[in-house]
Amino acid sequence: QVQLVESGGGLVQPGGSLSLSCAASGKGLTLYAMGWYRQVPGKQRELVAQKSSGSSTNWVESSLQGRFTISRDDAKNTVVLQMSALKPEATAVYYCNAVRWDEGINYWGQGTSVTVSS
Repeated sequence: QVQLVESGGGLVQPGGSLSLSCAASGKGLTLYAMGWYRQVPGKQRELVAQKSSGSSTNWVESSLQGRFTISRDDAKNTVVLQMSALKPEATAVYYCNAVRWDEGINYWGQGTSVTVSS
């Protein structure tokens, strides 16, 4: 079992920055790819960024590259989504995710709300 707890959401003005943090607990965390999804009402949850353990490769949704970065600290069991130059369309609930593709196991955090508005 893996538990994920997000923090860092809130209200930010367009053009501003925000950092979301996910604290993970449980066994075998390095076996999981960790990432962030977001969802707005009426739309499907979409993958924003993802990073595997021990990998130097980050995946970030193409339209967000250069503004969103994901980092992972396996010693602290945290994954951080750093968002900059935020646009109103980034307004969503952001969810931390842990996935083991080989086992088909998915875990989700409770979500943290981000609102980009003046």
